[in-house]
Amino acid sequence: MQFRHELKHEISASDMIAIRQRLRAVATSDPHAVNGKYLIRSLYFDTPENKALIEKQSGVSRRQKFRIRYYNGNKSVIHLEKKSKVGGLGTKVSASISEEQARQIINRDIDWMINDQNDLIRELYSRMVGERLRPKTIVDYTREPFIYAPGNVRVTLDYNIRTGWLNTDFLDTECITLPAADGICVMEVKWDNFLPEIIRDVVQLKHARTGSFSKYEACRQPII
Repeated sequence: MQFRHELKHEISASDMIAIRQRLRAVATSDPHAVNGKYLIRSLYFDTPENKALIEKQSGVSRRQKFRIRYYNGNKSVIHLEKKSKVGGLGTKVSASISEEQARQIINRDIDWMINDQNDLIRELYSRMVGERLRPKTIVDYTREPFIYAPGNVRVTLDYNIRTGWLNTDFLDTECITLPAADGICVMEVKWDNFLPEIIRDVVQLKHARTGSFSKYEACRQPII
């Protein structure tokens, strides 16, 4: 399991437009994106005591979170993912699940998971039983991904963040979601052992705030 460096910046819409133009000049759009974009839908899990949310808010260095997600409304390819963070480093492991398996997980019909061949599916089962991990909220957003081969760099621009609030009907593509995060755009920069100077220059913004913005945290806030 290889950890990668991760930096997040909260940026304005005008900043995003400027950075997008710079990235197009030096990096390549992810070939799997549709017209340069993904529409991402995730369903995040947490305990009844909101362990993942509280650890994020408290700045706990070592933390994990589970989610399931699909792209562009395509439910034929659904991923179960565990995201792990240690300080400024992160890693992700994933497993493919079917639409029916996703529905069973959402409905807590999980007995089948204990004997599954995939380690991650069995781990989620253990967490759902031992820690009472449950689906918490839907998180929708648009992502524009760029890649730069030296350093295995990936820069993503995320915006139009929307929340399902208390709705966990992840598979209903028509379910209502509401704007979250006050129109914030998020730039994420990930790399392996070094960040090339050309990318460092492209993503540099004097007034941007480097932090640990969490779309899950933003989508758990009360809707006013």
